[in-house]
Amino acid sequence: MTVHFIGAGPGDPELLTLKAQRLIRACPVCLFAGSLVPAAVVAEAPPGARVVDTAPMTLEETHAEILAAHAAGQDVARVHSGDPSLYGAIAEQIRLLRRDGIAYDITPGVPAYAAAAAALGQELTIPEIAQSIVLTRVSMKSTSMPARETLENFARTGATLAIHLGIRALREIERVLTPHYGADCPVVVAYRVGWPDETLLRGSLSDIHARVRAEKITRTALILVGPALGDVADFRDSALYDPAVPHVLRPRVRDAG
Repeated sequence: MTVHFIGAGPGDPELLTLKAQRLIRACPVCLFAGSLVPAAVVAEAPPGARVVDTAPMTLEETHAEILAAHAAGQDVARVHSGDPSLYGAIAEQIRLLRRDGIAYDITPGVPAYAAAAAALGQELTIPEIAQSIVLTRVSMKSTSMPARETLENFARTGATLAIHLGIRALREIERVLTPHYGADCPVVVAYRVGWPDETLLRGSLSDIHARVRAEKITRTALILVGPALGDVADFRDSALYDPAVPHVLRPRVRDAG
């Protein structure tokens, strides 16, 4: 018996990996967080499968479902939104599985920031504009952040920020980031990426709060901040395809003219 932690991606069932789909179709027990994972993602669980929405359940209650499946010799599809390695709350589940000698594996999924960039139709790492992405969150009512992992410290790098769980802290985010990025810095709020009601709000640090309030977005949103999110046209081409820059697969410098 194995517990399969499965990354369901941001919401679009077509963004499931082939492996994720195969496991969901094969497991007689499927546990998923219905507040973050659409029912369509687990709709292909096998006939007669036990499909449980764990959104209202505690860790202990969820683990009890796994223990029952283990006693019956049934594999479990433990389906999480996005990629389970990022804010997937799987570490505490794995700790219990190891304690009880239950086998597990992890199938990665499409993370929200990647799906948001695809929906926006742009690259997040633009030569000489931004080459780093910081995946972070704000504390709010969730677990506190480590002392040195602050928005201000990350902002000093000028990197593109992908801020999770922070939609209710937009005012604080604006206050902290504006001195480093400027009031006109582009911001995108990606709400329920991959769901039928997906919404992408573009704005700046100075006006994104008003835009979000107008749309009444209060949860399930990713905040992207950084100059790479703007209408950037003046940047140099990547060296990857530059004929004047040799590399291991193109060792000879070609005449660009």
